[in-house]
Amino acid sequence: MLEQFKQEVDEGLSNYPKSLPSKYFYDKKGDSLFVKIMHLPEYYLTRAELEIFTKQSQNMIDALAVNQSTYFELIELGAGDGLKTKQLLKALNEQNYNFSFTPIDISQNSLNIIEKNIKKDIKNISINKKQGDYFKVLSSLKDNHNPKVLLFLGSNIGNMTDEVATDFIYKLGSNLSPNDKLILGVDLIKSASIVMPAYNDKHGVTKEFNLNLLDRINNELGADFNIDNFSHKPEYQEKDGIAKSFLVSDTEQNVYIDKIKKTFYFKKGEKIETEISRKYNRKILQGIIANTDFQIIKQLNDSNNYFSNYILERF
Repeated sequence: MLEQFKQEVDEGLSNYPKSLPSKYFYDKKGDSLFVKIMHLPEYYLTRAELEIFTKQSQNMIDALAVNQSTYFELIELGAGDGLKTKQLLKALNEQNYNFSFTPIDISQNSLNIIEKNIKKDIKNISINKKQGDYFKVLSSLKDNHNPKVLLFLGSNIGNMTDEVATDFIYKLGSNLSPNDKLILGVDLIKSASIVMPAYNDKHGVTKEFNLNLLDRINNELGADFNIDNFSHKPEYQEKDGIAKSFLVSDTEQNVYIDKIKKTFYFKKGEKIETEISRKYNRKILQGIIANTDFQIIKQLNDSNNYFSNYILERF
């Protein structure tokens, strides 16, 4: 994992414009900060998706069309703290569905948190947590031929470009069988007045979350980033529905990364792109899945139409 981290940091900071992969936000401190973000008043995404899972869990179960007595695997990619998923798990458990829950995450800390949170409320649930790359874990589960329902929530798909998202969903399909389902959470296109505060809250938690990426490079790769020399700057283009987060160098500076054995030069005002947060409508999503093995069978929105959970079926 460290070698991959080194390689991707080197590649990202050597390119122009500079970038760093958003997946590296999530060390132990980053996990904790993101949980704080999810509960911020400005961060509407969690509340909107939680409303769907709380008020429409039965609609979701009906759309999944899983047999109550046939064993199936409910698999979540990037499980977070399990707040939303727990609503669906409770409903399935109360109706005596025969299933197990497999959260997959790159962060062992996140997996431990979700297991603790869910078992606190659902004592008899079977949890089979898996740390690692989504596709490697899915590939290892593919040959058991059990019916599967995948969860990819929180608009995590929005951290990808449309081309990467298409490839990602296609690869998910290649690890599933016909009639398997995917519950995909996506943030909907809306005004900048709603979107921007979610990425630049007044308490500075999103700023700290973004800057923690540089702290992680300092701690794990022996870099000498001066965090005070960088600012957090989100941007959002409402016309195309794409929000981005940047770290901006406030001064001309050099940063040495010991484990890469390389110095990186930053101009004053130079940006490092750290995250893309794509917003969607049905047309955009249809375009993304057009060349995959999935079709939309259900769309569930929150009461404000801020967020959607699409249920896709592998054909």
